[in-house]
Amino acid sequence: MIINNAGYDHCHDADFFIERPEGSGDNLLLLLKTDTIFTIDGKDIIVPSGSAFLYPKGRPQYYRCLKGQVFANDWVHFDFESDEEKEEFLSLAIPTEKAIPMNILFLSYCIKSIVYENYSANPCRKMSTDCFMKLIFIKLHESLIFQDEIIPDTQYEMLSTIRNKIYSKPFENRNVDFAAHEVRMSRSAFQRAYKKSFGVTFIEDLNNSRLSYAEMLLTTTDLPIDDIASLSGYKTYVHFNRKFKEKNGITPSEFKKRIKK
Repeated sequence: MIINNAGYDHCHDADFFIERPEGSGDNLLLLLKTDTIFTIDGKDIIVPSGSAFLYPKGRPQYYRCLKGQVFANDWVHFDFESDEEKEEFLSLAIPTEKAIPMNILFLSYCIKSIVYENYSANPCRKMSTDCFMKLIFIKLHESLIFQDEIIPDTQYEMLSTIRNKIYSKPFENRNVDFAAHEVRMSRSAFQRAYKKSFGVTFIEDLNNSRLSYAEMLLTTTDLPIDDIASLSGYKTYVHFNRKFKEKNGITPSEFKKRIKK
């Protein structure tokens, strides 16, 4: 895999737009952290945040942020080194120029790692970036399998949108009442439907998304733990510490010490 360029957590102003009539000269993978308008064959479509989007080589690229909003994403421009490598990718049947809704938090971590490795002096950086790209493709393929196994219905799609939001932006201030209002359901009906659809309650899922995000920050940054608690959506360190220990059996401080050994 040839990584031509990559970017992590890039934010742009409300006037952001991309117009590449001939494409970018390579394949482009986008992880969307805000809703985005894509123009495909002259037709505008809105792709929600928490989606992956893949442009194949040679296709025009037109996309922009919604009016009055900022634009945020991760991205990788890449080429295949051999026909065998391309065939391996094609066998995963990942759709191009189509939204792939999923939990992009882990994929975002992979792209962050690709950016780091790609611009580092690590002797094995090429092997590392290849592994991260293959893992991204596998996870995209896996998400499509899960989607195929689920009978789509309007309620499930609405609940999935809520779930994508909490995993793509776990730090945002959310609660049951707000989420229920977003999908126009009563509090009790929303909680029953959410648990039936995903096997966990909304609050449990929200905590899981925040703790996963906190674990990523603990693993990849040197931020103080108080800051990590706040960045992960917790109003107090005490609450964060208790929830983290309930999930992992150790405190955030103990977790950080272990990964540094």
